[in-house]
Amino acid sequence: MTQEPILKGRGLVKRYGKVTALDHCDFDLYPGEILAVIGDNGAGKSSLIKALSGAVVPDEGEITLEGQKINFTSPIDARAAGIECVYQTLAMSPALSIADNMFMGRELRKPGIMGSLFRKLDKPAMEKFARAKLNELGLMTIQNINQAVETLSGGQRQGVAVARAAAFGSKVVILDEPTAALGVKESRRVLELIRDVRSRGIPIILISHNMPHVFEVADRIHIHRLGKRLCVIKPSDYTMSDAVAFMTGAKLPEGVTEAA
Repeated sequence: MTQEPILKGRGLVKRYGKVTALDHCDFDLYPGEILAVIGDNGAGKSSLIKALSGAVVPDEGEITLEGQKINFTSPIDARAAGIECVYQTLAMSPALSIADNMFMGRELRKPGIMGSLFRKLDKPAMEKFARAKLNELGLMTIQNINQAVETLSGGQRQGVAVARAAAFGSKVVILDEPTAALGVKESRRVLELIRDVRSRGIPIILISHNMPHVFEVADRIHIHRLGKRLCVIKPSDYTMSDAVAFMTGAKLPEGVTEAA
């Protein structure tokens, strides 16, 4: 690729006591792509994603966003820089409405003294924005923007979480196992959503164990093994069983030698 990565990690190390979760790991996300990250349990995928999204601070190495070195100390820093992460747990408040969940932690205040002094929320503006974002991503099945999130199906909740990330993630959206708890139909809708977000020019990091989904939507696949990037492959060049074999160490891609 001739263009520069939008998000880049070099030599990332993260240790938890005697366990090395990231072992001089490299990472590249290019503009406008869907990059899948796959790896066996315990390979260090979560630590990599947490480092990129500000949830953990690497012990060594550097991360750059659009060529600028970044030192996130919290997910709030990452969000401010335009990196949104949708974790498997979705991090939503079930009792709150869709609109309230969309704006959690970044509520809009009323203009003028009512907002600045009395801290009054601008509910109509938040509802209008939330509705527009859901419509934009084709989530028309959600009729009432004020319904509680707990009344939604699993796929609809995932849709709201992805819409929230796409609305505020101006540069990068990270999705952690977005189809893990969903049925076939709802999974299909979420995969379409992922493509919709990418079509808006936002690159996506997709962490998934679901190989058919990975091979269907990813432009490239980052294979993570023993705390580092083993290789990056294109789905068109390899089979799913190749990817699983690389991931588990059953075989190595050409030109890669694994250090003992």
